[in-house]
Amino acid sequence: MPKKVLIVEDENNIAELLHLYLEKEGFDTAVAKDGGKAVELFRSFHPDLVLLDIMLPVLDGWSVLAKIRQENN
Repeated sequence: MPKKVLIVEDENNIAELLHLYLEKEGFDTAVAKDGGKAVELFRSFHPDLVLLDIMLPVLDGWSVLAKIRQENN
């Protein structure tokens, strides 16, 4: 079973590049373009790793991290 990576990035070029390279290496990926969607995807996708941008719309990366840590280590 491939490891899951959640990419949280609002810049399309960076998000797409990370997505393509990680999938090429065999990872299962999901992409969130804002902090609110990142928290939703974290709850439903259950990633092994989160690549988290700090400057995001809706919720900044620090707030996303705080919400994730409240629910999971």
